[in-house]
Amino acid sequence: MRNIASAIAIVISLSAPALAQKAEIEANNAKWIEMFNKGDFSGIASLYSADATALPPGSAMVQGRPAIEVMWKSMAEQVTDPKLTTVDVKPLGSSAAREIGTFVLKTKGSTPQDVTGKYVVVWEKVGDDWKLATDIWNDGK
Repeated sequence: MRNIASAIAIVISLSAPALAQKAEIEANNAKWIEMFNKGDFSGIASLYSADATALPPGSAMVQGRPAIEVMWKSMAEQVTDPKLTTVDVKPLGSSAAREIGTFVLKTKGSTPQDVTGKYVVVWEKVGDDWKLATDIWNDGK
């Protein structure tokens, strides 16, 4: 009985950091959505690490906060109402994590369309905060 209790304690202690990472990442995603909807693109850029890389579909890589801010401002001219759903967060040690998720957004224009897609983000712990370090997404399921 004591061995079972020890095994359960070990499993719980190993899964607790992963659950904490997922909760913090989902909270950052909620901030990202709020900032996007408000047009706060410098706020969005602040959620990225200083040397972050974004890999938007059909475009060149975008590196660093200033360029990422410009990228999201440009994207907001084309799309609205983004929604993110975290599917999985995998810890990559104590200071990094990989998130897989899906998104839904609407195009702007005379005939708005819903666009669905998927994304992968590598998060880095910078001080006490999780920051997006690598961000890639595309449409489709």
